Amino acid sequence: MNTNFFNQIQQLDFTGVLQLNISKGIESNLIVTVLLNNEQCGDSAKNLIPPLTFNATPQEFDEGFFEQITTPIQKVSGLMVDMEKFQKQLDEAKAQSAIEKEKTEKAKKDKETKDKKFKDAMAKADELEKEGKFREAWIKVPDLTEFPEKADEIRKRKTALSDKFATPSLFGAMDEAKPEPPIEQEITADYPIDETDEDEKNSNH
Repeated sequence: MNTNFFNQIQQLDFTGVLQLNISKGIESNLIVTVLLNNEQCGDSAKNLIPPLTFNATPQEFDEGFFEQITTPIQKVSGLMVDMEKFQKQLDEAKAQSAIEKEKTEKAKKDKETKDKKFKDAMAKADELEKEGKFREAWIKVPDLTEFPEKADEIRKRKTALSDKFATPSLFGAMDEAKPEPPIEQEITADYPIDETDEDEKNSNH
């Protein structure tokens, strides 16, 4: 007796394990449940997919069983495969998200550490400036190469400090202290001119 049962099973397009449960029903009917399970699919939603259940006579099963299950099995199989792919992509997305989150947190922590280092150095420079130690304060101001994003602030701070400890010119200081000599003015007596004497001199000549 050749039923071709397993040959037809082989022709079904599915991925996973196909489970058939056969029990006797009322009168001469058979109750057949078909359940496809794909262990590779990690999505628990697959458990919500109900099994296919048929209640028919043996003759009806022989005539149309595979026609009835072919399309549903293909759809369920395809759905589970898609769920599996989706789950893998979801897991990859979560892993990538975790990596990005870790990178973000590390960058944030590094920035906080760097900002603290900058603030501490500037605070120390302020403290030394108050003590009149301008050169030491200038040295404590952070380096431009380490904090390029704060270049303007660093330049202004260093310039302000360098102006305070710059050595003035000795000659310049002496010139400022040296008083200017008084300007001598020619003193001339303002004598009135005797016009009478001038006339007599002219008449004698």
